[in-house]
Amino acid sequence: MSSRRRLVAVCGESDPRTSLADLAFELGRGIAERGAVLICGGLTGVMEHAARGARSVGGLTIGLLPGDEPNEANEYIDIAIATSLGHGRNAVLAKTADGVVGLGGGLGTLSEIALALRNGRPTIGIRTWRFDRDARSEPDLPLADDPKEALDWLFARMANPT
Repeated sequence: MSSRRRLVAVCGESDPRTSLADLAFELGRGIAERGAVLICGGLTGVMEHAARGARSVGGLTIGLLPGDEPNEANEYIDIAIATSLGHGRNAVLAKTADGVVGLGGGLGTLSEIALALRNGRPTIGIRTWRFDRDARSEPDLPLADDPKEALDWLFARMANPT
């Protein structure tokens, strides 16, 4: 197995006034405490609060920015990657991350979750989208009640892929 650090993506709403700020902070902190690197879209809302949580315990943060200016990243991003891809950066995030947590979110978060599932990445949600087709979940997106439960689930699957 590779000795590289795991990359855990946090996807969520970009509204700076998000009601999920505390959960995002706790999620980012938990990722860093487990020795993983937080990767996100690098902007505001859930992304900023998760990055702040990771940085609060000395974690490393990466932001995949939609535009062409690294300085657009929030102040808690250590490595800002300007992609000039707009929402296309979601595909890069989903392919790069070893695991993904969706926290709340709108259509951008939905696309990140769908792409991560399509790429076979362990993916879990907290207060986010549910998929239903003909009364069955397609594909399965487990939901956690809190960041600890989500990270326990995620890290178990990243360490022991099925």
